[in-house]
Amino acid sequence: MSLKKHILDLRKRKEQVQKGGGDKAIEKQVARGKQTARERILALLDKESFTEYDLFVEHEARDFGMDKKQLHGDGVIIGTGTIYGAPICIFAQDFTVEGGSLGLMHARKITKIMDHALKMRVPLIGINDSGGARIQEGVNALAGYGEIFYRNTMASGVIPQISVILGPCAGGAVYSPALTDFVFVVDNISKMFITGPGVIKSVLGEEISMEDLGGARVHAEITGNAHFFSDSEDECFEQIKKLITYIPWSNSKKAKVFPPKPSKFKGNIEDLIPSDPKQPYDVRDVIRAIVDNSDFFEIQELWAANIVIGFGRLNGETVGFVANQPLVLAGVLDCDSSDKAARFIRYCDAFNIPIVTLEDMPGYLPGVDQEHAGVIRHGAKVLYAYSEATVPKVTVILRKAYGGGYIAMNSRHLGADFMFAWPMAEIAVMGPEGAANIIFRKDIEEAEDADAMRALKVQEYKEKFANPYVAAAKGYIDSVIEPNETRKLLLHAIEVSTDKDDHRPDKKHGIPPF
Repeated sequence: MSLKKHILDLRKRKEQVQKGGGDKAIEKQVARGKQTARERILALLDKESFTEYDLFVEHEARDFGMDKKQLHGDGVIIGTGTIYGAPICIFAQDFTVEGGSLGLMHARKITKIMDHALKMRVPLIGINDSGGARIQEGVNALAGYGEIFYRNTMASGVIPQISVILGPCAGGAVYSPALTDFVFVVDNISKMFITGPGVIKSVLGEEISMEDLGGARVHAEITGNAHFFSDSEDECFEQIKKLITYIPWSNSKKAKVFPPKPSKFKGNIEDLIPSDPKQPYDVRDVIRAIVDNSDFFEIQELWAANIVIGFGRLNGETVGFVANQPLVLAGVLDCDSSDKAARFIRYCDAFNIPIVTLEDMPGYLPGVDQEHAGVIRHGAKVLYAYSEATVPKVTVILRKAYGGGYIAMNSRHLGADFMFAWPMAEIAVMGPEGAANIIFRKDIEEAEDADAMRALKVQEYKEKFANPYVAAAKGYIDSVIEPNETRKLLLHAIEVSTDKDDHRPDKKHGIPPF
């Protein structure tokens, strides 16, 4: 056969394999409102940047009639490409091929691109759309999942790992996304669950829909398993592209620095916070008043909303923000918000991203439910994460900093490099009203006008303890600043911390309060 015929044969084979499960299967995929695996990759990556590997891999199963089935690419596409010029390794499960089920060769393709990503020190993106383990392959399918989970763990903290759920992700398969850094879901398309509705009905007798069990909103709002929620696949891809601009390729690099842009905020930052300490406000407005171009990329917006986390830029450099949200539960820390903050802090630390903490919180959420849910253990995760982190850490106390909350939110005592406080900040063991009621209980009870005496003692407590100057006098606060100085001082703090070197005791690893 001549070279020309070989080339024509190659092209014919490629065309056949690239159709996945065939025209009818593709039509069903489209009817479900889903793109094909190949369309998803091409939509996400830079134009003409995708290079595919292992196109002609086939399964090796021979039982239960599998020897008669030809599964093109064994139901998964792998390769490399770029997003805004940044190198990426990627895989996408193809639901049109045997429901995207995972067999041995399917898993080997995924682990191959995972190994490549780790070796080349570039981000890994996995698009999940699979019915789960291929039953016909038995333990080989389970072995495949185990190999994937192991690599997820080895790559953790070394390269960014992104999971995109664009179809079912069921059973043991859900643990791979759970081990990655960021999980993206799309409304009415994404499904994640350990056991399906049929199993629940047969065991518990309960009727439940797949959407209620593990739909996109469930994981974005209730479980916290998802970090980004969108209404369409295209919107999801834009979120991923934006995220890629904020994070480094690996833990040996820093995120790309963009041309500095001033904040678009034109008002007075001090007007964003009510003078009444009991009045709520949106802390995201404060962040947008500080960051370059007022562009704040929030993470897990719909879950544990009493804490706000996300990326912004200061002088073009990526910074991670952790901020109490007074709009929700007065910004207290509870089990979920502690988990949310601690995980993000550890991500920033692993990938050389400075952390800015904006504090305004009355402490940990009290109550029997929280105590029984383990708020002590969950809350300790924040203490551990901040203490462990060696990246530049800057805290600004905006208003309230009470009790254990003051310590937990990156205090000087946990290793903060810079501590600033606005002049209205209240730093104390507890709120002035509660403290006055305890300390001056007898004076208040014996006074002719108890309310007047209480107000007097509250003011006395504020003047003596609940203000930033007491902490500043002890050196716990570096400076009491005017609100409009915040951006300037943060820029300076990040700049002088560029070459921070923080030595820690030699050990294999610590033991966080998981």
